[in-house]
Amino acid sequence: MRLLEKVDPDVALVLTKQYLPGLLAALIVLVVGFGLAHYLGKFLGKALDRQKMEPPAKNLIVRVLRLGIIGFGLILALDNLGISITPLVAGIGVAGVGIGFAMQGVLANLIAGIFLTLSKPFRVGDYIELLGVEGQVLGIELFATHLVHADKSKVIIPNRKIVGEIMHNYGQIRQLKMEISVAYGTDLPTALSILRDVLEQHPHVLKDHTPGLGVASLVGSSITLAVQPWASVENFPGMRNDLYQSILRRFAEARIEMPRTQQDIRVLNSPGWNQAKGSGV
Repeated sequence: MRLLEKVDPDVALVLTKQYLPGLLAALIVLVVGFGLAHYLGKFLGKALDRQKMEPPAKNLIVRVLRLGIIGFGLILALDNLGISITPLVAGIGVAGVGIGFAMQGVLANLIAGIFLTLSKPFRVGDYIELLGVEGQVLGIELFATHLVHADKSKVIIPNRKIVGEIMHNYGQIRQLKMEISVAYGTDLPTALSILRDVLEQHPHVLKDHTPGLGVASLVGSSITLAVQPWASVENFPGMRNDLYQSILRRFAEARIEMPRTQQDIRVLNSPGWNQAKGSGV
């Protein structure tokens, strides 16, 4: 209070007239800029939703628009305050070079995220496999891609690790590969008919995709049948157990024999065996 009492009223009036209009103008510009960024971003987001654009691409475009408007508003606010932005821009450029070297990995993830968003090698909900990991895509962010396993654990992959790598994209559906063995005396048409009926009755087997069904191989003591139905990514994990149980029950009802591993052992020219045989044992 004492400092304010010592300020010359004429000096305070001059300072107020000199800086107050610019300060008020800068505040108005910032308020208008933030409000405009919010409403234009919201409007653009709804427009992109009507175009059915992917969420990662939509979020990227909306963020770039908002940051551009806010950045332009900050420049106008500094100009109204009488601050020359030329040295500021030069300083930002010099600092940007140093920051760029220090954050090469982060910038690489950002660039890779933009590339993934625009090129769309996979979408949210797809099941992908790469870099020794696999899972359903939860989200594609600017810096990392999030996957979820069947056990609900999450995997976060930096985007720079994805670009340029060989990737297996299963899409929204997967094919379950199963094998079951039957004896050589089995009536194959009956066994295949039972397998086909089990697949048709299972609620999670996709009926619009023809399952792979037939003889896979012939081995020493059995015939191996291939059973390869299709299912959505969400229903895929628990189907193997359900189908095997249904197949075993139906085979038991139809008395279809499933072979057991057995071995015949023959002993030739064994002295102990010959002596036992000669003594009548």
